Amino acid sequence: MHRSVTEHPLCSIGIQSAMSGNHFDLNVAAAGEMQFQGFSLRHSADEQAQLATIVANDGVPQTDLDALLDLRNLLWSSIDNDTSRDLDQIEWAEETVDPVDPKDAAIRVLIGVADVSAAIAKDSPIDRFARDQTQTVYTGVRNFPMLPNALSTGLTSLNENEDRAALIIEYTVLKDGAMIHQKIYRAQVQNKAQLAYSSVGPFLSDNKIDARLSIKLAANPELQQQLRLQDEAAQNLRAARARNGSLDFRRSEAQPILADGVVKSIESIEHNRAMQLIEDLMIASNETVAESLHNAKRSSLRRIVRSPERWQRIVDLAALKGTQLPAEPDSLALNGFILEQQKADPDHYPDLALTIIKLMGAGEYVLSRGNDPTPPAHFALAAQDYSHSTAPNRRFPDLVTQRLVKAMLAHEPAPYGDDELAMIAEHTNDRERATNKVARSMFKRITAVAMQNRVGETFNGVITGANDKGVWVRVFTPPVEGKIVQGDKGLDVGDKVRVKLIHTDPQRAFIDFARV
Repeated sequence: MHRSVTEHPLCSIGIQSAMSGNHFDLNVAAAGEMQFQGFSLRHSADEQAQLATIVANDGVPQTDLDALLDLRNLLWSSIDNDTSRDLDQIEWAEETVDPVDPKDAAIRVLIGVADVSAAIAKDSPIDRFARDQTQTVYTGVRNFPMLPNALSTGLTSLNENEDRAALIIEYTVLKDGAMIHQKIYRAQVQNKAQLAYSSVGPFLSDNKIDARLSIKLAANPELQQQLRLQDEAAQNLRAARARNGSLDFRRSEAQPILADGVVKSIESIEHNRAMQLIEDLMIASNETVAESLHNAKRSSLRRIVRSPERWQRIVDLAALKGTQLPAEPDSLALNGFILEQQKADPDHYPDLALTIIKLMGAGEYVLSRGNDPTPPAHFALAAQDYSHSTAPNRRFPDLVTQRLVKAMLAHEPAPYGDDELAMIAEHTNDRERATNKVARSMFKRITAVAMQNRVGETFNGVITGANDKGVWVRVFTPPVEGKIVQGDKGLDVGDKVRVKLIHTDPQRAFIDFARV
């Protein structure tokens, strides 16, 4: 007996056209989800004309590049997903010494961020489209770029062996993770090695090099040394953040595996050492930018997670696990509880972590006025100064921040007033919620497609939800969630069960199980 179905709102705007016989077209479904959430899929003639002009100028004219500090000789590298083409940042580091105690080593880090604003003028047609969409939307089967692909994966991407304009964020990391000598400036750069998390992660954690994945890494000892130095700086930064109370959820992520555009399976992707490296260096970069703007008394967009209003509920959840948290929000104590649960109860930890994340509330963008003595902080990162600045090809707030920083460096008036920044923050928060809805809906459909050929198989799982609307189970391998439509009586959250997959429906995003 299958669950009853209700009409999905997308049916009225073409989701049914995704069905062709027994085949479900996920690309058509993704476009339908985007339209349903209010995203535009059309580009105006003015945008196309502007793009043609930018392409004719080769992005940023060579005369403009020649006026910049030349850092192309450095061994810059990028690390991203295997399929990423919109490269926003590159990294480089060198060993130096602690100026207070020269006996201690320190690491000077340079992060090059693509100077997208050099190619795209504020309030131009392409900029208006980016401002409306606010970010590139990733659906698992198709990307909907904030900027035209000719820019975001081409002329404004920090592609390998291409000269590019960049904003350099520099800082020196001491052994205790403290940052000194923070500065920002413009330069010309060249990415010498485009690398992937899948190859750099095993190299950093286990000294393994898969030559098939990364011939560049295997053949370049200097690059290997460079990555280890970056990793050391990142680990020092991470340890310092942990001491300050930064939350470390360490959750694996379910990811669709595609071949020739066809979904083959769903796999669990662990957060490896290379991902941590980029995360840590980018957090430090974003802190440097936010702090620089604040010190210059410049208004900016902040990325924050507020102190949890539902802290008492988090306290109650911890008490059920035998841990007493403080009465007032305390990220350091919460992180201790999180790390403890990761080790003590790995089966139920993913659901506990997700519950805590939901109770804390979503990240959001807010205006930080230039004369504000205490700008809003980021509870989850235990950071007083934090802005998004390192992904201007795919996040509009980063492009806005880049323009604010360049105006600050040039001692020019800010290109955005406070009211405009506040409106951008509010609109971006709205579009981020819509983006998340698209991503969740498409992941359910992708999962249903991936599981179609496994109907009849049995799996081990844990109950993740139980109420008057039904009972839901999360299967361990592959990492899939669905509804128990047969034999759900007596089951409660946390129970381990064995279930059989009996039905999938990509159009309705249904995955149905029966208790064995």
